[in-house]
Amino acid sequence: MKILVTGAAGFIGSHVALYLLARGDDVVGLDNLNDYYDPNLKRARLERIKAFSECTLDDGIYPEICARSAHRGHFTFHKIDLADRPAMADLFAAEGFDRVVHLAAQAGVRYSIDNPFAYVDSNITGFLTVLEGCRHHGVGHLVYASTSSAYGANTHIPFSVSEPADHPVAFYGATKRANELMAHSYSHLFGLPTTGLRFFTVYGPWGRPDMALFKFTKAILDDQPIEVFNYGHHKRDFTYIDDIVQGVVAALDHVAEGDPDWDSEKPAPDRSKAPWRIFNIGNEQPVELMHYIGLLEEQLGKKAEKILLPLQPGDVPDTYADVSSLVEATGYRPDTPVDEGVRRFVAWYRAYYNA
Repeated sequence: MKILVTGAAGFIGSHVALYLLARGDDVVGLDNLNDYYDPNLKRARLERIKAFSECTLDDGIYPEICARSAHRGHFTFHKIDLADRPAMADLFAAEGFDRVVHLAAQAGVRYSIDNPFAYVDSNITGFLTVLEGCRHHGVGHLVYASTSSAYGANTHIPFSVSEPADHPVAFYGATKRANELMAHSYSHLFGLPTTGLRFFTVYGPWGRPDMALFKFTKAILDDQPIEVFNYGHHKRDFTYIDDIVQGVVAALDHVAEGDPDWDSEKPAPDRSKAPWRIFNIGNEQPVELMHYIGLLEEQLGKKAEKILLPLQPGDVPDTYADVSSLVEATGYRPDTPVDEGVRRFVAWYRAYYNA
């Protein structure tokens, strides 16, 4: 297939692009390469994808990746901002995508508090350009990134897609919940199959510098203190990047269908009579932040100096995914232990930064 991957220079997008290329799909990558974090890291991810598509990848961390497939798909890249309506319309018209994996977004819970318009431009207007492109050009399935932040004030854990998610506590989560509702309207009106994936705290090699594991690693190696919010007591369902990727692709391959038994008197929040689904992708094994830091200290061989602070505005105390509907629909269940995931991240970080 020919598949559009938006956010291809991003953490998750670059890994998804590699996976799809490895199985022989042609991938068109899109990213605006903004400076929310180091654009050089984004360019390095793109170079890695390009090297793999040309069978020259040898990054010293995952040498087996070039052996995954005898036939690699073709990769092309477009630097486009999602909110650029003419450019997005031209891209969809020219390429004729079979399916779309939409991972580009303005990320970050705390950044959304001070920069809300960036989230409207990227996550609302940008998502609409993707929906319009899919609608007008016969895309067979749109899979897009949502977030565990959509659960917001819900404290009933594990978080289940069978329960409402209508009280986000951060604007970032609100924009992602809006995406789910926008997608439903297009699935209902135009029969566009859409699947939203609520990711739970993704980590791993080639990760984002604004995420905790990346920030902690850099600070510890630089002999700097780390800020530990909620005094280290909150739990996160840390989900390794390979598990996220396989969940994304499994969802992509199982095209959303309408549920003929959906009851409007008792409406299930994760499905519809329209071809629209919502799934969680999480590890189902919440880990206390202090334990996570301990695993990192063990891999680095250094203790962290910790500054203990209260919970930040917009954060939730705990996250915990119920992935039973994902397993039922696709047969895939994330399973990478957090200690193994942290080990792989540290190996990548040391190699990439010569640390």
